[in-house]
Amino acid sequence: MTTLRTLLFYFLFFISCSGNSQNRIIIHIPTAEAEAEYIWRNIQDINFFEANHYQLSLPKGQLIEELKMKARKGELQNEDYERLEVFVRDNVYQETDYVLGYEKIENQIILLNQMIEELSKNNWEWDFKEFDTYQINLTLYGPGGSYNPDEGSILIYTSPSGQFKNYENPANTIIHEIVHIGIEESIIGLYNIPHALKERIVDNIVFLSFREDLPNYKIQEMGDARIDAYLHTKEDIQYLEEHVKKIMDK
Repeated sequence: MTTLRTLLFYFLFFISCSGNSQNRIIIHIPTAEAEAEYIWRNIQDINFFEANHYQLSLPKGQLIEELKMKARKGELQNEDYERLEVFVRDNVYQETDYVLGYEKIENQIILLNQMIEELSKNNWEWDFKEFDTYQINLTLYGPGGSYNPDEGSILIYTSPSGQFKNYENPANTIIHEIVHIGIEESIIGLYNIPHALKERIVDNIVFLSFREDLPNYKIQEMGDARIDAYLHTKEDIQYLEEHVKKIMDK
């Protein structure tokens, strides 16, 4: 019997092939096992998320509260993960919880491809890393969005009602994470940029590049604002590496 995930995949494949341009976005609904693993990683990093004031979504229940307390003390054990995996599989996971979020992202495929193409065309004086396709992995948990710069994959929070953190339009978060991937190696890793400054750099790039496409995109208050003095227009992004060097040398 064809699963919901398979039907959605083939529908998206048909839509992408019927267009005139290459589709670089693939959307993926997770398994129960994948969600359990991601919840576990978030719990392991609870101290980081709380220190940086992230709003973290996790399943409800006594087990989750117990695991969070153990994580804060550095006392998590392998058997704790096994308990979590059973809890997610038997009491939490439902594949249909991801359908509305999937559809909302699917509705932004054309816009996302246009923005990726625009990033591709920029002739910046520094390297922006690209992937032929970006896999968008849905989750009901975590801080809202994350990225893997080695795989070109993005993890984005949705809810069973199809809501996303921070924005009604998920394209805001997805393009934010794509920019993260693009600058991770050539800017962030090379100059050992701290987290708050990294977020501010990405926010400025997205805001200046796509303010007309994403009119509701906002720069996070948590960011390190030192980069703001150097980025006023889209053209200023051309010299991002030079700007970063000045900041890090001070």
